[in-house]
Amino acid sequence: MSTQAVKIDPKDVQKLRAETGAGVMDCKRALEEATGDLARARDILRQRGLAAAAKRATRETREGVVESYIHAGGRIGALVELTSETDFVARNPEFRELAKNIAMQIAAMSPLVVSEEDLSAEERAELVREHGDDQRALEAAVLLRQPYIRDGSKTVSDLVSAIAASTGENVRIRRFARFQLGTSS
Repeated sequence: MSTQAVKIDPKDVQKLRAETGAGVMDCKRALEEATGDLARARDILRQRGLAAAAKRATRETREGVVESYIHAGGRIGALVELTSETDFVARNPEFRELAKNIAMQIAAMSPLVVSEEDLSAEERAELVREHGDDQRALEAAVLLRQPYIRDGSKTVSDLVSAIAASTGENVRIRRFARFQLGTSS
């Protein structure tokens, strides 16, 4: 496809850059590929970001934040360790907001583990007995599989993937802890 026929408005490039955080030339190329359609260009950048994040998935995440959330009344609280490859990403306001939202998710939904791999076969079988089927059991117990409390059309994994795509870095929920007064766990 020839990109010469498409005239790209610099304001569209600026708008796409502000929305996605992608570089100027990446935004321009995505708009050219999408023949000026901002929504399609956004999708193109998202797909490219996810592909780049997938390539980096094996890289170590040694930087990050520990974020807390204390529910109103102070009876439930959560801590989460969200990590990234670089301190630059860890200081990013969107990264910190994600950590806060994940801590709130943990306080509200009381997951047992971060990912499916953290469940033993016995634990998984017990959860299936409690919840009736594997899918419901995993959504209840696994943080990454839970529907996001503020937007049920997304999972916590989708939120982490979106930040990974926008930063181009590996982002990982390393661990969490949930506290509730009046319970033994």
